Amino acid sequence: MFENQPKGLYALALANTGERFGYYTMIAVFALFLGENFGLSESVSGIIYGSFLGLVYFLPLVGGILADKFGFGRMVTIGILIMFFGYLLLAVPLGSGGFALAGMFAALLLISFGTGLFKGNLQVMVGNLYDDPLYASQRDSGFSIFYMAINIGALFAPTAAVEIMKWAETSLGFSHADSYHFAFAVACVSLILSIAIYYAFRSTFRHVEGDKKKDAAAGAVVAEELTPEETRQRITALVLVFAVVIFFWMAFHQNGLSLTYFANQFTQKTAEGVHTMPFNVWNLVAIIFIVYGLFSVFQSKTTKGKGIAAAVVAAAACFLGYQYQKATGTVDINAPIFQQFNPFYVVALTPVSMAIFGALAAKGKEPKAPRKIAYGMIVAAAAFCLMIFASQGLLTPNEQKAAIEAGTATYPASPYWLIGVYLVLTFGELLLSPMGISFVSKVAPPKYKGMMMGGWFVATAIGNLLVSVGGILWGGLSLTTVWLVFAGLCLLSALFMFAMMKRLEKVA
Repeated sequence: MFENQPKGLYALALANTGERFGYYTMIAVFALFLGENFGLSESVSGIIYGSFLGLVYFLPLVGGILADKFGFGRMVTIGILIMFFGYLLLAVPLGSGGFALAGMFAALLLISFGTGLFKGNLQVMVGNLYDDPLYASQRDSGFSIFYMAINIGALFAPTAAVEIMKWAETSLGFSHADSYHFAFAVACVSLILSIAIYYAFRSTFRHVEGDKKKDAAAGAVVAEELTPEETRQRITALVLVFAVVIFFWMAFHQNGLSLTYFANQFTQKTAEGVHTMPFNVWNLVAIIFIVYGLFSVFQSKTTKGKGIAAAVVAAAACFLGYQYQKATGTVDINAPIFQQFNPFYVVALTPVSMAIFGALAAKGKEPKAPRKIAYGMIVAAAAFCLMIFASQGLLTPNEQKAAIEAGTATYPASPYWLIGVYLVLTFGELLLSPMGISFVSKVAPPKYKGMMMGGWFVATAIGNLLVSVGGILWGGLSLTTVWLVFAGLCLLSALFMFAMMKRLEKVA
């Protein structure tokens, strides 16, 4: 899994892990913060949330255009600095009035612009590592590893947000609304770690930073020349993919909006006994160690390596056994904690996904990236069909909200519905997101790599703007109707993708 990968991959992946940890710590609680601190409705909060996500993923287009001219590495560094000041402003408790609201919007603009300079250009640099023929065959697996690293940061983010807020309230005496700012401050610390990693290991990837004046001296690979017709075909194929993934991200990022509302308003608020185990992030980490340990047992080429892997598996299993024995109490289930399951599944299932596709590749049967993306859309539709089953017999959100305010509400939905939905969504994500990024890095015309990677994020941005649809639908409509909208859009997008498949696979 980790063999024959360029050293720069791990440095860039770890730098991204730190940044993503801070970002997802903020995102885990941001929608709830808007309501509790400013008293905004779910609909208005959804518009702000979706608009912010839209900017975060639209501005990489600007960042890519700038990087094509000034260099990818330079934009990454500037982006981290701008993000830091944005998170710092968001971490300052300014109250709940107009001045605080203006400060929050200013912080969001800084964060989104800084992310625009950082995110896409870092991924272009990862792709550039695989322009070297020595590593070209490892491009898809390399992006799977990179994507896994992103989700290691995201895995711990919800727990970090919840725990630091509890600490601020119980130990420091802050109100619940003010405690949100401590979660935002985590992002400042994570960015310091991110930039430290970037510069500590810069020697492993300096040659792909895109400084044209230094590329020749550093031995950079010369980009291939394309005819105008080849360039047009590639850009057309990319635009078709961009159009489809809009609807995946619209549905997928409901995890921070309508799915979080569902967790907050309909899902059981406590878990008892063995049912507390999924909500302890260290239990999830132990499962990850077991998965990777088992793979190492079978893949290690030395007896010593196999023995170490077996010992890791045994230790993790003993830890889970100990946790099982002491799982006798009750824990509160906070809505943001459900967002830890998607990154957990990504990290745990990435080696499984790579092994499956590796076996298919060995037989000459591995699907090309566009086909994987279409399959991912179908899987995403299935996840929202599962939510339809989970919502049978429940009140509308407005009715449930009224019951909560009257003190007569019940929370009948099992938390395992959302845990299962995030599992299915993750299967779709693993088929679509890392494969899509890999596809862009491979197919994009060399002169427009930054712009085309930015185009991928623009598609994500449009999808994130449409995330607000979840907040608009959340009210008087039945939950079945809400989930059916997302399931239907994902299915229609998959059908469109299959209709365009010949054209897409021609350039893949």
